[in-house]
Amino acid sequence: MNILIVPDSFKGTLTAQEVCDIIGQAFADTINNIKITKLPAADGGEGLCACLHKICGGEMKTAEVCGVFGKKMLADYLMLEDKTVVIEMAACAGLPLAGKNKDPEKATTFGVGELILDAKENGAERILLGLGGSATNDCGFGMASALGYMFTDKNGKELIPMGKTMIDVERITKPEKALELPVTAACDVENPLYGKNGAAYVFAPQKGADEEMVERLDSGLRHAAEIIKRDLSADVSKTKGAGAAGGMGAGAVAFLGAELKRGIDILLDTADFDSKAAEADLIITGEGRLDSQSVNGKVISGIAKRAAALGKKVIAICGSRGAGADEIKKLGVSELYFSSETDKSFDEIIKTCREDLYSAAVRAAEKVK
Repeated sequence: MNILIVPDSFKGTLTAQEVCDIIGQAFADTINNIKITKLPAADGGEGLCACLHKICGGEMKTAEVCGVFGKKMLADYLMLEDKTVVIEMAACAGLPLAGKNKDPEKATTFGVGELILDAKENGAERILLGLGGSATNDCGFGMASALGYMFTDKNGKELIPMGKTMIDVERITKPEKALELPVTAACDVENPLYGKNGAAYVFAPQKGADEEMVERLDSGLRHAAEIIKRDLSADVSKTKGAGAAGGMGAGAVAFLGAELKRGIDILLDTADFDSKAAEADLIITGEGRLDSQSVNGKVISGIAKRAAALGKKVIAICGSRGAGADEIKKLGVSELYFSSETDKSFDEIIKTCREDLYSAAVRAAEKVK
């Protein structure tokens, strides 16, 4: 039996490579005469650099940039041999970096702009920007500020761009010199910029926003879209994926002229997934928490669609089950297995996550052998 294992990371607990190794070991221990191919995946958030580094090689670079709340930190990015630079916005604006003080009104993407500038100085000829896993909700205004854009209020006073000040921006002034680098933004969702399915309502609560803050942030994003359309001639109000990473999808389009593309498709194309899948008898994917969002642009949905087109059987081995998890079966995933079927605290999960995943993978292997 030829098995292809292509999971996302189980965020906060296991890297995609660790998930590959655990599932692979469970299948090797359960099934005789098995060939296992491992392809750790990412959808644009944390892990994109690591996955592409493993697939393509290249050199990791480090720069000192502003973190989530402006404090200086070191962040890495990947320089590929063809001078494509892979940047994860989560490297300096990621949710784990906010610690216990999550506040999307004060979080900034300024460091992302600094990483882009550092990459350009190091000879980058194009940028692949991974959107996802952010602590921010500033529509990329912080990033744009680092690149030379200026944001002023109705009195002409310059603002510090962040989620809290979006609503006060009256004018956006372009920098004298444009970035002049082609940018592709790896995006794992199709959410619009604002509204009930937008960045604030869907994602801000997990970043620390209460109901009142969500409403303020959503109003700020609506206002931002109007100012962007007027001053930059970019209409991001209906762009699919504009709401990704706290509105960074919209910011990437407006300030970088970026093309939004599914992160998982970028990675699968680079890894020659179709050729590997064509040789497989079974494809195994998974992610930390499978829910209704998994159907829209996440690793597991991208793999399911590709596998279905090739007529390949797919199963998913995941950490936990969320609302709407069974929707993924509509994309061709035949069986679902979970490390835990009950809600546990993060502290409980981290203690036994490896053993629990191994057990779930053994159950799956017993079923398919």
